[in-house]
Amino acid sequence: MNSRFGFYKVATGLFRTHVADIEKNTEEILSLIEKAKKENVHVLVFPELAVTGYTCQDLFLSPVFLKKAEQAISKIAKAVPSNLLVFIGLPFMAQNKVFNCAAALIDGKISALVPKTYIPNNSEFYEKRWFSSANELDSEEIPFGEELVPIGTNILLSFGGLKVGCEICEDLWVIKPPSDEAALAGANLIVNLSASDETATKKDYRRDLIRMQSSKLYAAYLYCSSGQGESSQDLVFSGHQLLFEGGKEIFDVYDQTGLHCGLIDIDRLQNDRIRNKSSFECPIERNYRILDIGDDSETDILPDHVDPLPFFVQEEGRIARSREILSLQAKGLATRLKNIHVDKVVIGVSGGLDSTLALLVCQESFRQCRLDPKGIHAFSMPSKATSTTTFGNAKTLIEKIGCTYHEIPIADMLKQHLSDIDHPSDLYDTTYENAQARIRTLILMDQSNALGALVVGTSDLSEACLGFSTYNGDHMSMYAVNISIPKTLVRILIEDYGKDHPDLKDILTAIVETPISPELIPGKDGDIVQKTEEIIGSYDLHDFFIFHFLRNGFSKDKIAALAFKAFPSISKDVILKTLDTFYHRFFTQQFKRSCLPDGVKVGSIAISPRGDWRMPSDLTATNSFNPPLQRKKK
Repeated sequence: MNSRFGFYKVATGLFRTHVADIEKNTEEILSLIEKAKKENVHVLVFPELAVTGYTCQDLFLSPVFLKKAEQAISKIAKAVPSNLLVFIGLPFMAQNKVFNCAAALIDGKISALVPKTYIPNNSEFYEKRWFSSANELDSEEIPFGEELVPIGTNILLSFGGLKVGCEICEDLWVIKPPSDEAALAGANLIVNLSASDETATKKDYRRDLIRMQSSKLYAAYLYCSSGQGESSQDLVFSGHQLLFEGGKEIFDVYDQTGLHCGLIDIDRLQNDRIRNKSSFECPIERNYRILDIGDDSETDILPDHVDPLPFFVQEEGRIARSREILSLQAKGLATRLKNIHVDKVVIGVSGGLDSTLALLVCQESFRQCRLDPKGIHAFSMPSKATSTTTFGNAKTLIEKIGCTYHEIPIADMLKQHLSDIDHPSDLYDTTYENAQARIRTLILMDQSNALGALVVGTSDLSEACLGFSTYNGDHMSMYAVNISIPKTLVRILIEDYGKDHPDLKDILTAIVETPISPELIPGKDGDIVQKTEEIIGSYDLHDFFIFHFLRNGFSKDKIAALAFKAFPSISKDVILKTLDTFYHRFFTQQFKRSCLPDGVKVGSIAISPRGDWRMPSDLTATNSFNPPLQRKKK
């Protein structure tokens, strides 16, 4: 079973246990398998000892009982198709010992048995009375019915893009879980069949344990614990079911029977493993057997919902996260000022989003350093292209913050400069536009010398990825505080700062509601005529592309497929056109990123040439990463 886009549907199956009633448990299991088949599930996990129930106690020592459990598994296996891998817990007798096993079923047969390694025998647990550890096995194959079946804890089941490792309950709770080595051997999905009793606060601990294990292993972790119906003689069981993907929660279900499904993205996990290869340089102490199972069918499954704003901080905890991000930006600048013994900064403020955020960062940084805000020298440098709206917004914001305001019009300087280079002053081409940006940067750099101040840059991550800046103009500074903040997040940080600072809320709201524009071409009556998103496309789309290309390493066709889901109101033609623009600009504008100034990294994505992203500066837009995408004819 291969997945074109790397997504696989996995599920837990929980039913009300019928203790020691193998026939009824078998019926429950078969019913959930039928549901899984209809839901196109790829991997289905039942609890530990699901076929018998976990709380059977000395009944596990009965050969008759054990034989019935074995027969039940053989019966269940016949109902499992070639595109579904099912894990079911059972007690299994081998070599005159009883093992607590997980049976892996697919294509009508038992593909493998994985015994539990760590047998708890303390407090409420008394498993050593009945079960032996996997370490006591001395064979890699065992008779199961009329077949020889692979058995052991060094087994990975290869199923399309999945490599599945298995551990049972207590195996996860020990210092060195079997899943550690399984991941080193290539497992990208770990399943855990469990029967974890519930005590106060244990649920939270269990959840954190599984989240951290999935994060540490850069793997998906699917956990299913028994619940309703288990004996309450001394314990109560939770029916906790969890799915995490590289530390990201997919579902957390508590005490609910039924089939619980989630999609995992193997491509994302693989990208993380490649980027964090040092995590996988530990030696593996034993040889793993990789068993190829399943059929060769292909699916192009995609999530029902794709987040259109992957950089967006969700409503729950959003304000706190925004404070944290801006504080990190400010801390980076504060550290730089302290280290170079400078107590003044110079910044150009246009009244747009980026310079607004950079000015707020300067204000917070000066608070951290306990410096006078008058040491923030904010320059408004209007030209004929500057709108009355942005000019007024910039001046109002600077005055409200209480920093030092400077106004230096550049219209005359621009006219003189264009005359000096024999360029018509009414030819509004790239030269005309870029000349303004470079003049402004020249002013800031010269004022930096005059004041003994640091020039703070305003360009953001989105602009840097797209190369939407003037080389040696707004592209350059002495410290770039916004360089790891995408445009969609810039807006959010400003909005949230306004919520935290009522005295600034009105002016920040006005700035957020102003169209994004470079303002390099004159308009009529002081209006904005250039709108960035009409030139290069929506920043919502570009930031979506940036996230999935840089953070997840997805292919162009996968990014397009996800974008169609994330932006149903935008036509596919517009999405594909904008995606082509992104790839063209990203691969042809590296020369600007190769000489970016220092700037603080605050998230998982950054494009510093000294750290996170290194790429040749002379690539063409046509390359292996940028194949032409097929557009359907109308």
